[in-house]
Amino acid sequence: MSCCSEEISQEMWKEVDSVIERHRETPGALITVLREAQNVVGWFPQVLIEYIAKGMNIPASDVFGVVSFYSLFSLKPKGRNSIKVCTGTACYVKGAREVIGRISGEFGIAEGETTEDRRFDLEGVRCVGACGLAPAMVVDGDVHGDVTADSVLKILEKYS
Repeated sequence: MSCCSEEISQEMWKEVDSVIERHRETPGALITVLREAQNVVGWFPQVLIEYIAKGMNIPASDVFGVVSFYSLFSLKPKGRNSIKVCTGTACYVKGAREVIGRISGEFGIAEGETTEDRRFDLEGVRCVGACGLAPAMVVDGDVHGDVTADSVLKILEKYS
């Protein structure tokens, strides 16, 4: 493999090669390839977009178009731990903004950003389907309810 980036390890490149190889001959497989590649790398730096395009024998502009269109895909690095704070009505009324503010203040990130050390990324989302637990937060698929500005940092301590 001739192209490399410090963001992508040799092992990751090998996994991406495997993904491309499995789906190269399948018509319409680009979204599957992108989803699997993002599971390996975590996001889409330009070098990965170009690599997938070359491997799938399609224009890089087509790959970029799909990656930039669907919210499932990210053009920015994500954290090892993804924090999603519900900002739906019940959670908002019960203090979701204060929770987000505490996270932002402690880790120096705003919504849509990732910490410099890539420990966390933070996102406000419209609903996590846990209104009875308001305010609710999901970290890496773990749902936390009755989260407050005072309790959120304690919750996040267990995610390294």
